[in-house]
Amino acid sequence: MAGSGTAPLRDGREDIVLRVEHLVVEFPTKGGRVQAVSDVSFDVAKGETLGLVGESGCGKSTTGRAVMQLPRPRSGRVALEGTELTSLSPEELREMRPKMQLIFQDPISSLNPRRVVVDIVAEPLAIWGIEENRRFRVNHLLETVGLDTDTAARRPHQLSGGQCQRVSIARALVMDPQVLICDEPVSALDVSVQAQILNLLEDMKARYGLTMVFISHDLSVVKNISDRVAVMYLGKLCEIAPSEALYRRPAHPYTNALLASVPHPDASRVRGKSVPLTGELPSALDPPSGCRFRTRCPRAEARCADEEPTMRELQPGQFVACHFPVTPGRPLVTTPTGALGAPA
Repeated sequence: MAGSGTAPLRDGREDIVLRVEHLVVEFPTKGGRVQAVSDVSFDVAKGETLGLVGESGCGKSTTGRAVMQLPRPRSGRVALEGTELTSLSPEELREMRPKMQLIFQDPISSLNPRRVVVDIVAEPLAIWGIEENRRFRVNHLLETVGLDTDTAARRPHQLSGGQCQRVSIARALVMDPQVLICDEPVSALDVSVQAQILNLLEDMKARYGLTMVFISHDLSVVKNISDRVAVMYLGKLCEIAPSEALYRRPAHPYTNALLASVPHPDASRVRGKSVPLTGELPSALDPPSGCRFRTRCPRAEARCADEEPTMRELQPGQFVACHFPVTPGRPLVTTPTGALGAPA
């Protein structure tokens, strides 16, 4: 059950490694302050992979970076194994950082072009003054991620995108972290290479006992790697559920629309009653009142403009923030109401 009735947190479990509560991240702009992440809460258990999905600009990557305290959130709590990161001093936070590592979206630009691969992977060890078995650990990790010994002497521009991402994974694992945050780790790669990297991440998760947050806009990718999936829209979580349950019976109209947009080779298996998304994503500087999705929602009513929906548990483990969720007795309508099509 939700910890406060409005957050999909699993209280009472002793295996929760990462816990995020009411996270808020803001950035200054010429038009005012934009709230990129607004009251986001979730937790991740040991050995679990949480997929974080949504359209571009919804706040997925900002959430992942805020968990790492890059940047520090305006408000909210981030706890790693019970230690609240948001209250730590810079020195204390530095001591905690090796336990959480981030794989960036662009594998090439995230690597130092002037360094050879072996030095890139060994750099975290050098920063922390770890000399013992340094070269052995680096070579072992490069071999583990599928790179031969010749690669160790090359620079990033001499490698393919897939090889660069393998280097990034090796660099993230060299400090033996407990939590790995993957920010769109395969979006810049060819489809065939994507499968290799996803398989590699699964192998590394099993081998090193990793807990993962996997950020992506590709629902088919997230389905294959995640134990649970959290769906974001315009800075807020709108649904979170076990992967199988969310793909079999999505409850939020936005989740339904996302799944309807996923191409499928068998047209007969496309969700027949789902309505593809229409309209533009509202501005985060001036989000709609009430439910932020109501301006594009096919079942929006007056209540959606007046009252912001809170997270509630619809099925065991499935939380949704919607006044009128999609249920077997209340399927998604096929024609938008249009009554609330303009932002308030």
